[in-house]
Amino acid sequence: MRELEGHHDGRGLRIAVAVARFNEYVTRRLLDGVLTGLKKHGVADSNVTVAWVPGSFELPGLAANLARADGFDAVICLGCVIKGETAHFEYVASGAAEGIARVAVETGKPVIFGVLTTFTTDQAIKRADPAGLNLGGEFASAAVEMANLNRTLRDAGT
Repeated sequence: MRELEGHHDGRGLRIAVAVARFNEYVTRRLLDGVLTGLKKHGVADSNVTVAWVPGSFELPGLAANLARADGFDAVICLGCVIKGETAHFEYVASGAAEGIARVAVETGKPVIFGVLTTFTTDQAIKRADPAGLNLGGEFASAAVEMANLNRTLRDAGT
């Protein structure tokens, strides 16, 4: 039996980060967490590209373009959708999730779903708190691990 795993050494990896501007008070904090996490894993600042879109619904389109580009080993999508009084939340969250997943499957590149889908603003802020839970670091770790796993698969001829 052969068992393959990724690792968290990000040296040499090129990472793209697609960030939604809507709810920027949350997504900017997530981005800070991602950048800190990537640096912690050894990804050079010069190997990170950040691109902004209007909202979470637009993330899959940009993610597809970034994932198809030869210059990136992984794409991290950051957004924040907070439930309101209408069904808009369901459409945006569902479209972002399904679109981002489809891009990963279609391109074969790691595309990390870093879109917070919360019921309240307080929940979103808690998940992006720079002094607390900030999930950005977890999204960075997932991107590095998956990019390395893809390299391992490619090198193994699997």
